Amino acid sequence: MEHTLFVIAKLFTTALALVIAYQAYRGYRRNGAQLLRYVGLGFGLIGLGGLLEGVLFEVLRVTIFESGFVAAVVVALGMISILYALYAPNP
Repeated sequence: MEHTLFVIAKLFTTALALVIAYQAYRGYRRNGAQLLRYVGLGFGLIGLGGLLEGVLFEVLRVTIFESGFVAAVVVALGMISILYALYAPNP
């Protein structure tokens, strides 16, 4: 039961991150704000990291350490992208 709740929570947070990424992309397309592209990329990577961890561990049978490490790197890249969007000068 705990495992099922964990999978549901991971899928839910991944879906939220991907919805935010999509909305940021729509904002970029509508307004042409270049920095929204980086926000969308960042949230997309964060969502991908959560999903990737589960796929690596459950499907490909990678160790929990390795799958968690790969997910952490992908999520960190997403956060760097969002951080860039927050601190970069507006073009």
